[in-house]
Amino acid sequence: MKIAVYPGTFNPITNGHTDLVERASHLFDQIIVAVGTNAQKNNTMTTERRVALAQEVLGHVENVSVESFDTLLTEFVKSRGANIILRGLRTVADFEYEFQLVGMNRVLQPEIETVFLAPAEHLSYISSTLVREIASYGGDISKFVHPSVAKAITES
Repeated sequence: MKIAVYPGTFNPITNGHTDLVERASHLFDQIIVAVGTNAQKNNTMTTERRVALAQEVLGHVENVSVESFDTLLTEFVKSRGANIILRGLRTVADFEYEFQLVGMNRVLQPEIETVFLAPAEHLSYISSTLVREIASYGGDISKFVHPSVAKAITES
């Protein structure tokens, strides 16, 4: 069974994240969307809220589950019986950062592989950071996130 873990803070989960999970669901038997608690990032929503939103947004994808984690990613992956980390790449800058992570993860757990997927072209410019910034100025984020996510951000 091929189990992939798709980690991130998902603050918020965007249409780009959803697209990546939907496409990856055809490549793997199971995908665990792992919502991290990264102390270095300024999360505007609690981990519990981000998990609940991801569950709602991805509920239509049968082989996807959503969990939170607050450990080393490689330890979480191993504890779930997975050996694949799924990551999205939007830009060259993403690649540089992700390439560093791959190297570190290989040292920590050599049996874990990282697989990269690029988003659909019409979603490649979307980032959680930009969505939060637009929302902070009262801008319309409905083109970038699921309606329930837009509502949650507006209410927070």
